[in-house]
Amino acid sequence: MLPAPLAGAVLVMGIATGPAIEPQGSVTQLTAQQKNAAMRPLVRSATECIARTVSGDPRFGKGLPSNLGDLIAESIPTCVRPVRAMIDGYDSYFGEGAGEAFFMGPYLDVLPTAVSKWTEGAAQ
Repeated sequence: MLPAPLAGAVLVMGIATGPAIEPQGSVTQLTAQQKNAAMRPLVRSATECIARTVSGDPRFGKGLPSNLGDLIAESIPTCVRPVRAMIDGYDSYFGEGAGEAFFMGPYLDVLPTAVSKWTEGAAQ
């Protein structure tokens, strides 16, 4: 009688802990180029949300170009869902913490230029 419950417990533990190897097509098997391609829609969605929010602000275009940074910062709470999706996507493709590092570094570095280009294109 003991072997059946023991076998059941081993089966349940094996299922609960998952496979010992990564399944084919897993994120860890993607190249950096494939990961970046998969991230493009998430980055675009976050950027477009921020650009739409900035361009819809009545203060947009009425001050010095330096107010763009303030408008971008103020738009983040409105766009928290796509920004969070982008950060989470980066974490899943590149490892825990990579999303926040990307957002706080390279993404914010180019965001003012991207917003400017998007708003110019939308105005034409």
